[in-house]
Amino acid sequence: MRLNHLSLTNFRNYARLELSLPDRLTVFQGANAQGKTNLLEAIHLLATGRSPRATAERELINWLALEDPLPYARLVGEIGEGRAAQKLELVLELVANGGSNGPRVRKQVRIDGVPKRALDLVGRLRVVLFLPEDLSLVTGGPAGRRRYLDIALCQIAPTYCRALSGYNRAVSQRNALLKRLREHGGDPGQLAFWNTRLAEHGSVLAHRRAQAIRALDRNAAERHLALTAGVERLRLAYLPSPDLALTPEENLRRAGHLAEAGPVYHARAREEFQERFLTQLRGIQSREIAAGTSLIGPHRDDMAFAVDDRDLRTFGSRGQQRTATLALKLAELQMMQDETGESPLLLLDDVMSELDATRRHMLLDALAGVAQALVTTTDWGDFSPELLAQARTMRVEGGRVLPVEQVH
Repeated sequence: MRLNHLSLTNFRNYARLELSLPDRLTVFQGANAQGKTNLLEAIHLLATGRSPRATAERELINWLALEDPLPYARLVGEIGEGRAAQKLELVLELVANGGSNGPRVRKQVRIDGVPKRALDLVGRLRVVLFLPEDLSLVTGGPAGRRRYLDIALCQIAPTYCRALSGYNRAVSQRNALLKRLREHGGDPGQLAFWNTRLAEHGSVLAHRRAQAIRALDRNAAERHLALTAGVERLRLAYLPSPDLALTPEENLRRAGHLAEAGPVYHARAREEFQERFLTQLRGIQSREIAAGTSLIGPHRDDMAFAVDDRDLRTFGSRGQQRTATLALKLAELQMMQDETGESPLLLLDDVMSELDATRRHMLLDALAGVAQALVTTTDWGDFSPELLAQARTMRVEGGRVLPVEQVH
C-alpha cells in the first residue's frame, strides 16, 4: 500500500505541509535539524499510531501552535488506489486535565472521515523504519526489542495487536491487585481471573514472537553472511519469560519447539504454552504478591543476537553490532513482504553516512525490491548519480520541502 499524499499541520517544525509522493524512491536532503527526521516520524505515526522518538506526545505539536487557544497537530495520509484508497487522519489536541501535571494530549483518529480507535490505524500503511539509533536494538535493554517486535507484528497481524492490547490491560489490572494483596492482604484466589487472561493473551504473543524471530533469524543470517563476505554467521534467538526455573538453554529449546509450526498458528502449541504459563503463575504466586508485580510473562521477553555463538551485545564490536542491525532491518522488510504479499514503505533516516561501502551497496540493492522508499541524507554524495537520476529529489529547509530538479 503506497502513500500518495501527506498533509501536516503544526507537526513538529512543520506549520503546514502538502506533499505528494511518487512510487519508487524519494531522497530528501538537508542539514541537521531542518525537519527530515520529523517527516519520517509523521509517516510512522500515521502507520502505527506511535512515534518512534517522542517521550511525550505533546512534543509533537509545533511550539508556535501552543500559543493558540486550542493547540493541535494534524496529520493526514492518502494511501492506495481505486477501491483500496483510504484517507488516514490523526489529530493531537492539547487539552486541560484539571490536575497538577499540566495539559494532556487527546488523540483522535479518523479513517475516511469516520472516527476510529488508534489501534485501527495499524496495518493499513505498513512501514519499516531504519534510524541511526537502531543500534540500540542490539546494545540496549529488552524493552526496546519487545517494542520493535510488537510494532512489526501489529502491522502484519491484527490478531496480535488485539492480543497485545488485552495482555497489557490484564497485566496492569493484575499488578494493581498484587499490590493491594501485598499492602492490605485479602484472598489470593482473586488472581485466578487475571491469570487466565494473561495466559490466553500471552500464549498468542509468545507463539507469534517465536515464529517471527524464526523468520528473522533465517533472513538476517543470509543478509549477514553477504555483508561479511561469508565470514560471520548471525543468529537470533527468542528468550521467552514464562518460566524462571528453566535455564536460558532450556528456554531456547522450548522457543525452537514453538516456532516449528511455521507461519501458520499451531493451536496445540499455544494451548500447551497457555497451560504451562498458568501452572507457573500459580507456582510463584506468593513471590509475586511479595513483589507486588507480575514477575513472568511476555512483558519480560527478550531476544538475543549472536555471531559465531558469541553474545553480540557483550562481545561484539561496534561494527559487528551495526552490521547485525542492518541485517535485522533487511530481514524485517523481507518478513513483512512474505507475510502480507505486499512491499512495505521503507523509511531510511540518514543511515548511509553510518555505513561503509559494502553495507551501503547492500542497502541500496534492497531499495530495488520495494515499491516505495523515502530516504533522508545530509549529503547527496551518499548516493550515486545513477540512483539519484532515477529518484525524486527534494530539499528540506526549516520545515519546508522543496523540489530539486537536478543534483550536481
